[in-house]
Parts: sequence; C-alpha cells; structure tokens
Amino acid sequence: MSEITYRLPQQIHLTDQFPGPRSQELAERRGKAVPGGVASSVPVYAADADGGVIVDVDGNSLVDLGAGIAVTSVGASAPKVVQAVQESAQHFTHTCFMVTPYEGYVQVAEKINGMTPGDHEKRTVLFNSGSEAVENAVKVARSATGRNAVVVFDHAYHGRTNLTMALTAKAAPYKSGFGPFAPEVYRVPMNYPYREAAPIGGKEAAERAILQIEKQIGADTVAAILIEPIQGEGGFIVPEDGFLPRLAEWAKENGVVFIADEVQAGFCRTGEWFSVNHEGVVPDLMTLAKGIAGGMPLSAVTGRADLLDAVGPGGLGGTYGGNPVACAAALASIETMEDWDLNARAKAIEAQVRGVLDPLAEELDVVGEVRGRGAMLAIELVADSASKAPHPSAAKEIAAYCLERGVVILTCGTYGNVIRLLPPLTIGEDLLGQALDVLVEAIRTV
Repeated sequence: MSEITYRLPQQIHLTDQFPGPRSQELAERRGKAVPGGVASSVPVYAADADGGVIVDVDGNSLVDLGAGIAVTSVGASAPKVVQAVQESAQHFTHTCFMVTPYEGYVQVAEKINGMTPGDHEKRTVLFNSGSEAVENAVKVARSATGRNAVVVFDHAYHGRTNLTMALTAKAAPYKSGFGPFAPEVYRVPMNYPYREAAPIGGKEAAERAILQIEKQIGADTVAAILIEPIQGEGGFIVPEDGFLPRLAEWAKENGVVFIADEVQAGFCRTGEWFSVNHEGVVPDLMTLAKGIAGGMPLSAVTGRADLLDAVGPGGLGGTYGGNPVACAAALASIETMEDWDLNARAKAIEAQVRGVLDPLAEELDVVGEVRGRGAMLAIELVADSASKAPHPSAAKEIAAYCLERGVVILTCGTYGNVIRLLPPLTIGEDLLGQALDVLVEAIRTV
C-alpha cells in the first residue's frame, strides 16, 4: 500500500473577510446568470481542492466533509486521476461508444464485472449520472421480466429525472410542482431502526414490506425491488441485519429483479467496495456512480448477463455514456483506491469519528443517534430523546456554525434534521480531528 500524498497544505485557513470579495462578486454574477432553483450549500467559490481541503477564490482553506456528495472519495485532484484525464484528452475527448467504440469503455466494464458481488456472468453498461443508471436499471428489469411494477421504500432518494422523482420519497424540494410522475411505482415501509414504533428485527421488517407487496401489488406483477442498502438523502438509514438478505431472497423466489442502488454508498465509502458486501447480498443489478471516477461524470448499471442481454440492440446507451475521458478517470480512481487501501481508510475514519461523536449521544439530548458505516456517517438531531421530534433548525445552525469556522458539512434526512459526514477517504487524521473539534463545539453551542 502506497502512502497518501497531498499537493495542498491540509489545514484550515480563514481570511479576515468570509465570504471574501471574489466570492461575493461571483455570487452577484451568478444571481444574474443562474436560476435560483440551483442551490448551493456554501457561499464561497472553489479555486482548488486536494485531499481533505477546498481552497476558495479568496484564499480561504476549508475542511471538506462532503466530498461533492460522496464523489471525490480519492480527493478532488488525485494524481493518477489527473494524469489519466490529461493523457486521455490528448487523444480524443469523444467519439460516442455507440458509433466508434474504444477500449476504455470495455476496460471499465471488465473491471466492474470482476469486482462486484457474485461469481455469475455479468455485463456492465455505462452512463453519465446516478439518475440515468437508475432509470436504465428499471428499463432492464421491465424488459427482462415483462412486468411493470417497481417497488421502492420510504425515505428513498433515487434522482431528479421524471422516473427517479417518482421513485424518490421526499416531496420538497425534489418533487413538488414537477408532476405528473411515471406510473407503476409502489412504496413500502423501510426499516428505520431509530424511528420504528417498537424494536423489530431486520428479517421481520422485511416480512412487513413483503406482506404489503403481496397484498397490495401482487408478486407476479413486480419487475423490480429497488433499494439503497444504506439510504443516502433519506438520512443515512442503515437497516437492521437480515433486512436486505430477506428481500433479496424473496425477490429470487418470485422472479423479481433485486436492484441495489449503490450510487452513494459504493466504491469504498462504507469500508467495503460495495455496501451490500457487509451482509453478503448479491444483487441481480447494481447502479453505480459518484465515487466511481474521481469527480468525472460516469455511472453504470452492472449485473446478471441474462438480464442486461435481454434488451435488444440500441435499447441501451446515450450520446455521452461512458465518455472516454471519464472511463480513464474511473480506471485511475479505482487503482488509487486499491493503492491507498481506501476501504481500510474508511474504517479508520469511522473509528475516529465514532470515538468523538458516540459519547455525545449519551450526553446530549439533542443527539438522537449517531449511525452509518465507514465514512458514510450521520448524526440525527432531535428536540429531546423521549419524543424523538425532529430538530431541523439545529442541523442548519450547526452547519452554519461549522462553516464560519472553516468546516463544510452537509445536512439531509426526510425531516431535514440529519448532519451527514462524507469526507474524502484521503482526509488525514489530524485534519479530520480538527474538523470534529469544530463540529462538537457547534453541537454543544447549538
């Protein structure tokens, strides 16, 4: 294993004015050029990024605990990724794989086929975004089974296109005013351990969902069950052990395609290559994106060859899908994950974060739960531990407090009351420690 190296100083540095004049100028220009519907969490504009820091246009250096929403797991300028992008772009930036194919696409497909769970024959098709991957996974399932219904879960997030909005649970801001949505989408209960009315095991929670599927939809009409093994935008919800395996078992028994949406949780984020690996679940199809290519736009649907081959020629694809530069970045990003053993690094991040935050759940009433796996961790904030009433204003205030002190954190959750921690897996222990000190101070202050 090679040592992680950094190009930029890994430190917090704030100038006298924050946001600075260049960021304020860009914000004014943005207001005249970019619609307000495109929102940003942070009011400063990036100029450079490396390891665990983002440097803005005014010279402020911030700790990055968001990684572009789990995208820059290898850092935002990993040397091998940068070199691969430069070399690839020198030859050609695009030909369209559906017109003139190229080796990079095939190499990425081969790599993903070999590293995803299961020893069955696989195929992989490449796209641009997580939403695209999810849409195409549903297309494949419907084509292969001849059925229409798709089962999804409470608190789910799957994207912003029409079909993926239908698949997503949360109305505002993702769905409100954008309907009508695609039909034949059915929602069943998720296992949300912290908010279950009474303690329930994973297998029992799965049986609850299965009963609803069988009684309200009918197993013989279901093309696919689509689930995030760890829900992302919904609040980093980790179901109890046994939940995913029982759903996958039922799907197999009933000819239903089991799709694991690993867009946010995949590629070392949870301390395994894919989050289904924690329980040995082998999905029929997987959707991949975010951390796959070191920040370049790339996504994939991968899984059983018989399912993907069921779609006729021309039924899958897209002009930019599997762009050659993005493919080069993906191969370099995966190699970097291997070289730096970022699965082990994710586990070390979890140990460090939990060592600091777990005691707060015992001490402070506002900290309802600390949960997650690897470097995909969350703090659910509540008004008090007895009622567990969501406390979204606390999440906003904590995020603002941290930002003022040079730490970028993100919020999420169906109720907007969850702080999510998604640092680059390349963040150093000392820098992460500084950021956690700020976060703890913020929680205590709020």
